[in-house]
Amino acid sequence: MKFVSPSLWQVMLLAAVIAITPLAIDMYLPALPLMASALATTNALVQQSLSIYLAAYALGMLLFGPLADMLGRRPLALFGLAGFLVASVALSLVSSIEGFLLWRALQAFCGAAATVVIPGIVRHLYQQHTAKGMSYVSMIMMLAPLIAPAIGSGVMYVTHWQHIFSLLALYAAIMLLLCWHFLPEIKQQSGNSARPAFFSGYQQVFANRSAWPFIAISMFASFSFFTFLTAVSFVYISYFGVSEQLFALLFGLNVSALMLANFTNSRLVTRLGPMRMLSIGLVLALLAATSLTAVNAAGLGLWFTVLSIAPLMASLGLMATNADALILMQFPQHSGTATAVIGTLRFGSGALAGPLLGLLYTGTALPFSLLMLAGTLCILGSVIWAKALGH
Repeated sequence: MKFVSPSLWQVMLLAAVIAITPLAIDMYLPALPLMASALATTNALVQQSLSIYLAAYALGMLLFGPLADMLGRRPLALFGLAGFLVASVALSLVSSIEGFLLWRALQAFCGAAATVVIPGIVRHLYQQHTAKGMSYVSMIMMLAPLIAPAIGSGVMYVTHWQHIFSLLALYAAIMLLLCWHFLPEIKQQSGNSARPAFFSGYQQVFANRSAWPFIAISMFASFSFFTFLTAVSFVYISYFGVSEQLFALLFGLNVSALMLANFTNSRLVTRLGPMRMLSIGLVLALLAATSLTAVNAAGLGLWFTVLSIAPLMASLGLMATNADALILMQFPQHSGTATAVIGTLRFGSGALAGPLLGLLYTGTALPFSLLMLAGTLCILGSVIWAKALGH
């Protein structure tokens, strides 16, 4: 049967649903210092809301991934968006740090239900071209972290920080209406009408040892990405002393590099294959991570760091997209569970970035650089593992 490429509208809708996660993570970053004062707490405790979000999101994916395979993608997405909407409204009304952390965890938990279904839908729509579909979705979704900090700063310039979460609630409401009308349901294939039991999906995923190296690649790429996300404001603003305006431009440069990587992948992956594109990303990552560590060890300054981080972020996006596609292609009947495994390890490892950066803190950008290099070397080991298994 000839492959029919999904419409741009379908791809944009799927990307917009996934975008609630980077919007929820990045939009409130400029408000963190003000929130600490408004909620009568410390900066450290407010910053922990990011780790709490990542941990709750990972937990939600563990639960909702198998449920997506059992109950279907559409109802779970609608439930997740509705819960995200309620939690966002509550966050706009909180007056204590305890209430903020509670609703923030629930926001992440429900957001996991909405987003865990999307890779499975992409895999169904694109079939053997899953890597291409994931590149398109990722490329469009990357608009969210590109503009999220600027949106948050704009909201704070016009009104109170609480309305950042009011805006997230509005976005969730729009997504809920669009998904109610347009999100497709993925039916079980004929001959596989029996719905899988909750734990059978995990048994199938973990029993497939050929997928393990790619799961590890996705995890370590995500760890490196969240190391960047956790440290970037300190590295650029506190250490190098850039202004908030220049910080937004530099942050946007790194996100633009991610978008360029996904665009390039969408053009080349059908010809070269996801494994070769992953290997190209690894070579670029090793060069960039080594450069980043060297320039910060030598104290060479801001622009050497900027020119090292941008290609490193691009390579991480290239590797993660193709690793995810290689995993999903192996689990057509358990794509929700496979996505849950990917997401849980991804966001769980991301939650470790903050504590590790705190443990290695020296007041310089070197610990951040070393962690990025360590993540890249772990990806190298995982690719060697995959080659040993015949991939």
